[in-house]
Amino acid sequence: MAIRTVRRMAKAKPTLEGAGVHLRRAFGFGDPAEFDPFLLLDDFRSDDPKEYMAGFPWHPHRGIETITYVLAGTVEHGDSMGNRGVIGTGDVQWMTAGSGIIHQEMPQGDPAGRMHGFQLWANLPAALKMTHPRYQEVKAGDIPVVKEPDGSEIRIVCGCYAGVNGPVSSIASNPVYLDISVSPGREKRISVEPERNVFAYVFEGSGKFGDSTPADNRSLVGFGEGQDVLVNAGEAGVRFLLVSGKPLKEPVAWRGPVVMNTREELQLAFEELDKGTFLKH
Repeated sequence: MAIRTVRRMAKAKPTLEGAGVHLRRAFGFGDPAEFDPFLLLDDFRSDDPKEYMAGFPWHPHRGIETITYVLAGTVEHGDSMGNRGVIGTGDVQWMTAGSGIIHQEMPQGDPAGRMHGFQLWANLPAALKMTHPRYQEVKAGDIPVVKEPDGSEIRIVCGCYAGVNGPVSSIASNPVYLDISVSPGREKRISVEPERNVFAYVFEGSGKFGDSTPADNRSLVGFGEGQDVLVNAGEAGVRFLLVSGKPLKEPVAWRGPVVMNTREELQLAFEELDKGTFLKH
């Protein structure tokens, strides 16, 4: 099968979000067609509580799904639907904002003060922009791990790998979200359907992707046409997220936490926020 070419490699950029959370943004608020159906990926990671404790207080979303994956520390969630929960190491929270939801996410470090997690935004198609909001919380023990003969490990957050299905279901963009660890010096090929957009985000170790493009910690790798994603792990091995989805190929009107298809829909959403009519369910 044809190896996917690397069309972009970039380092995640320091960004402040929420009430002053220091994070690194791999992509977001650029051309929404580039990673369609995905809009944004943030890496929030720090050993200093002052950089994350203020958290992400109450704020709205409409028209998207947010996926939060925690590697260290905890994130407490609350929303206008009455959902409450705390996700910790290895846990996942998948929130479908749909027609509108107001929520907050408050991070807290582990006993050593460490906090690490990712948040990915997935767009909703026009037909589901105003769908009923939904909240899914998945514990680490419910996320399957495939251990390969070559020593690599693949955690399946969502989608299917090697005939094993992840626990998150009924997601509009039908994504595959994998956490992949490849042993030092090993080569790994991962098959991805040709019609999907796919990216990798390296967060431990280093490796060479596609035609030997090097990528290390906090590196985003965007892939072009082809099928198989090829990686050669460096001396310390490599761990990365590999995320793919079928592009929606729809117009995007985006402002902050609201993503719609037209400027009129976007304007209406913010008018409803001002009037107190934003929440529909």
